[in-house]
Amino acid sequence: MAPIDQVHLSFNPQTLGLLNAVLGLVMFGVALELRVADFRIALKSPKALALGLFGHHVLFPAMTYVLIWVMQPLPSIALGMILVSSCPAGHISNFLVHFSRGNTALSVSVSALSTAVALVMTPLNFAFWGNLHPITRGLMQEVAMSPWSMLEVIVMLLGIPLVLGMWVAQRYPAFAERVRTPMKVLSLLVLVGFIGGALGANFQHFLTYVNFVVFVVFVHNLMALATGYGLSSLLGLPERDRRAITFEMGIQNSGLGLILIFNFFNGLGGMAIVTAWWGIWHIVAGMTLALYWRRHAPKGAAAPYTGEGA
Repeated sequence: MAPIDQVHLSFNPQTLGLLNAVLGLVMFGVALELRVADFRIALKSPKALALGLFGHHVLFPAMTYVLIWVMQPLPSIALGMILVSSCPAGHISNFLVHFSRGNTALSVSVSALSTAVALVMTPLNFAFWGNLHPITRGLMQEVAMSPWSMLEVIVMLLGIPLVLGMWVAQRYPAFAERVRTPMKVLSLLVLVGFIGGALGANFQHFLTYVNFVVFVVFVHNLMALATGYGLSSLLGLPERDRRAITFEMGIQNSGLGLILIFNFFNGLGGMAIVTAWWGIWHIVAGMTLALYWRRHAPKGAAAPYTGEGA
């Protein structure tokens, strides 16, 4: 077993319980922006919606399995890659799509449905691909994690806050409108703070082993973004839809991934470090791409962005 596979990052139970509650609050804030009408709008573009869900929950985990064969990372890093690919879309994808002048309604719908589908697909994908790959099978057997246990945690962290947030938005629209922007800011701060806290509490381990994951995460994330844009282009989707699908495939809920790692894998080093670095890198890569697209109007949209009124 490699040294990184023997490292277990520390998070005490009290802090972990607080982080579970905070992630639930973040998902509640995301759900305040969702409306049943968003899903109706998305159903008018079933090809784009189907591609977003298929790409995120079927194609990306399968491609990750192949990438692990090609790159041959250390076992705990490989298992972290599988977990990241099994997580639903990260909620900052909606911001990135809006900023890049993509189809925000489609992005919101895919993110919401991706989160709902993740209640089943995240534990299913993780258990299937983790046990199938010879590099990760030993760690999976060692941990002997039940997919049902992971499903229970995901329902608590994602499912209940999602339903509650949508109910509040429907029942108390004025309240939802008032707190929507503060909750959006809070969500981003909490996400950054959570990842920063996880790294800060284990900074020496991170410095020692981050070189193992930088290139792996770069390739993994690039593959997701490129596949999203390439497939949507092949299917002839409008440019605004292509941008939405690209971010929906390339932005993962790494905060959920970290919490699952601390809940079920005792902070296993390679898994935690690759997932934490994903949380940092996909923001950097996503903002870089969004800034480029913001200055290049989608075909058929307004004139190219000049920088005024940003």
